[in-house]
Amino acid sequence: MEEISNMDFDHLSFATFMKRLSNWILDDGINMGVRLIIGVLVITIGFKIINNISKRFLKFAELKSVDVTIVKFLKSCINISLKCILLLIIVGGYWDIKLTGLAAILASAGVAVGLALQGSLSNFAGGFIILFLRPFKVGDYIQASGFEGTVEQIGVFYTNLATIDNKLVMIPNGTLSNGSLINYSAKETRRVDLVFSVAYDSDLLKVRSVLKEIVDNHKLILSKPEPFIGLVQHNASSLDFAVRVWVKNSDYWPVYFDLLETVKTRFDEEGIDIPYPQMDLHFKQQQ
Repeated sequence: MEEISNMDFDHLSFATFMKRLSNWILDDGINMGVRLIIGVLVITIGFKIINNISKRFLKFAELKSVDVTIVKFLKSCINISLKCILLLIIVGGYWDIKLTGLAAILASAGVAVGLALQGSLSNFAGGFIILFLRPFKVGDYIQASGFEGTVEQIGVFYTNLATIDNKLVMIPNGTLSNGSLINYSAKETRRVDLVFSVAYDSDLLKVRSVLKEIVDNHKLILSKPEPFIGLVQHNASSLDFAVRVWVKNSDYWPVYFDLLETVKTRFDEEGIDIPYPQMDLHFKQQQ
């Protein structure tokens, strides 16, 4: 192609130009095309092999009972690193690009690339912070950045959450490592806090007795720490009783929903009213 570009087109006939162009296409063009096709095939096959290696690493680590959080993070690192190395080898070796020249180009563009990838580098560093500080692990139920769900994977750049309705949420590791989060699975026990409202004319001792009976007979509620049942507020149209009980972490939602249903049923059986919001109006008759 260099030969064609250096020609004096003023003294070159169209037929001669087309002949030399066709010769270049037949010689160098086809050769480069074949190299490109083979290179793409090598990269495609190489990526499949790397994915297979990552899966085998994951299975091997599971057999050795390695922490699943570390395993999935390392799997992601290995996968990305091997693919980058493969691309450098193909570009630098197969297409005859000097690695020293490539390194010089990368070094000169390092500042610009660093600025462009500032967020990604922050996420990458955040992944290591999460891995070593362990604010949560795979399988924990957390709330962060306005989302909550079960941690499925801590990747190189993102942490994957599965929500209750089975949606996938990907949160940047930089955000998780620098922000506040709630780990609902960190402790073995949790406290269920509920408030039940009754009418002002209700028998308070009877209400307390019914609530205590429900709590004492529930098989999933722990006896220690001791449950709390008490009148906590005088509202405009109701008296509010708080019920605070301790349960195992895995039993939180079953107990929560079961208490709501059981208390309503027992209140109906005992004739204890759960009042609607009320307002007393007094009309003054004009003389």
